[in-house]
Amino acid sequence: MQIIKAENYQEMSKIASNIVINKIQSIHHPVLGLATGSTPIGLYKKLISEHRDGTISFKNTVTFNLDEYIGLPAEHANSYRQYMNNQLFQHIDIPSNQTNIPNGMAVDFHEECRRYDALIEEAGEIDLQILGLGNNGHIGFNEPGTPFNQSTHIVELAPSTIEANARFFDSLDEVPTQAITMGIETIMRSKEILLLVAGEEKKDAYRQLLKGKVTEDFPASVLHNHKNCTVIVDKTILT
Repeated sequence: MQIIKAENYQEMSKIASNIVINKIQSIHHPVLGLATGSTPIGLYKKLISEHRDGTISFKNTVTFNLDEYIGLPAEHANSYRQYMNNQLFQHIDIPSNQTNIPNGMAVDFHEECRRYDALIEEAGEIDLQILGLGNNGHIGFNEPGTPFNQSTHIVELAPSTIEANARFFDSLDEVPTQAITMGIETIMRSKEILLLVAGEEKKDAYRQLLKGKVTEDFPASVLHNHKNCTVIVDKTILT
């Protein structure tokens, strides 16, 4: 695991965007794994800026998002499909049929999980997976206790995760309690992983990650077992 300490959030986002751009430019049909939440917003802004400057095109890129809430249609303001449309997709030249997000309104959620993993496999697996770090160590929506050999699955969100995501909703009661998430096994099949860590509330989780103890009680610890994982941390949270 390589760790890069950025001077601030802006530099973290810039370093991450350079890594993403280099990956896209080095592969004819790159496959990216994307994350939501607050942490990657700066990265997406940098990618949009570079696209508008003519530095990068996404026409040949395929994307797979980590997760989606169960019970929210794609057009819902707080769905992760809408998040991605607002934060990235509608500002770049990626064809919409090359962007993949789990269907939170599927008739059969177990089949949706199988379908999603099959799509990733058919794409040749993910070339570069972007991750954020949950306050409790979750990656995607893989909460503490998730088996490391778990493929894409349905998850009951931990109370701490629901509370953390409540800021995006009008009230805590409106936050969905279930989601479909890319499994840890699926994430670990990615050829390269980029973990972004920012926000004062992530300080304790980052320190636990650094301890290096690999345990299902702290899902992000599995990244120590990945052969090509880079962590970029905004070092202002370390003081």
